[in-house]
Amino acid sequence: MSNQDSHKGLDRRSFIKIGGMSTLALTLGSTGIPVDLFSSTAHAEENDDVKLQFNPDGKFKIVQFNDTQDDERIDRRTVQLMEKVLDTEKPDFVVLNGDNISGGCDTPMEMRQAINNVAQPMEQRGIKWAVTFGNHDEDSTPNSGLDEEDMLGIYMSYKYNENRPGVKDITGTGNMNLLIKDSKGKKAAFNLWLLDSGRYAPQTIAGQDFKGYPTWDWLRFNQVSWYYETSKKLEKHWGYKVPSLVFIHIPLWEHRYMWYASVDQRTDANHALAVKKHNIVGERNEEECMGPVNSGLFSAMLERGDVKGVFCGHDHINTYMGNYYGILLGYAGNTGFGTYGLSGAERNRLRGARVFNLDENQDGVLVETHMVFAKDYGIDLTANDQSMDPAPIEENKNKER
Repeated sequence: MSNQDSHKGLDRRSFIKIGGMSTLALTLGSTGIPVDLFSSTAHAEENDDVKLQFNPDGKFKIVQFNDTQDDERIDRRTVQLMEKVLDTEKPDFVVLNGDNISGGCDTPMEMRQAINNVAQPMEQRGIKWAVTFGNHDEDSTPNSGLDEEDMLGIYMSYKYNENRPGVKDITGTGNMNLLIKDSKGKKAAFNLWLLDSGRYAPQTIAGQDFKGYPTWDWLRFNQVSWYYETSKKLEKHWGYKVPSLVFIHIPLWEHRYMWYASVDQRTDANHALAVKKHNIVGERNEEECMGPVNSGLFSAMLERGDVKGVFCGHDHINTYMGNYYGILLGYAGNTGFGTYGLSGAERNRLRGARVFNLDENQDGVLVETHMVFAKDYGIDLTANDQSMDPAPIEENKNKER
């Protein structure tokens, strides 16, 4: 996403798939990959036995990759960056936080190859991972015939993926939460909320268009309500509020409010005050691109008191983070070298990932979070295209563990 992207979003449920799903299933079946990979219910029970758990030393590390955003011919440096971060940080869990793939996939197989490109770094290392969806994940849907539900089925077919079919009867695809047990495997030590922030605003509401307003999507009330009610249920079950992180692709309006310590004023003086008031670190190189409606998620989180941070992507060249009234709001920057970046020769300077360090023995559990960058690993930052042919798709062994 960015103001450099098209604002004319496609309705994510308006496509007729014209056999694309069955074509891919048959193709994959011939290679030995399970042909039921689009059936989300087929994998639900398997995923339920997965236990995320803090290590014996009471620690747990999460890495967030955002906006890998490429087709089947991914820029080789995107994969290289993912591999370098995983090998250096050795995380216990990875979140691919939306815009994982983009347009350019013309067939179901090419869509599968694009997904495989960003799945393999974790799969090859046996690292558990999950995805959220962004505004670009369905860009290839018109040609491939596969929408987010189909993609979720593909993601879930991987051995180390921890996505679930998603909560029924609420907006979006794959909305879920993942509990992380303590080092003894008995109590809930932490929780992850993975929410689908959508694609683009509707063309009109009540006969009025959104001309003059930002036209990306926003979390709907039913999603916020689900978070709120589920949070209460978790507290009732465990006897305490379970500290947590929220991962969404599109930022909240509160991200912008925090940067300026103001709703209306946007001056350097406002930001200077905000840096001190909200402990802001990192860069802001483009305006936040949220939807025209404030979802109310932040208000719900303040009321519940369990969320320690909300982290997004979407705006590729923002890497900042701050403490907004007790809740960290931040970006993970942009992992994908095939997408827009900074201007000119600096295009790839901010390609990176965000790391979260958790400790069950510390108050709030979330100890700290920071960005790591491609430049830290000696990766070529030349402002050019280095796309490569897709790797062969290997059988995922039906999620045997």
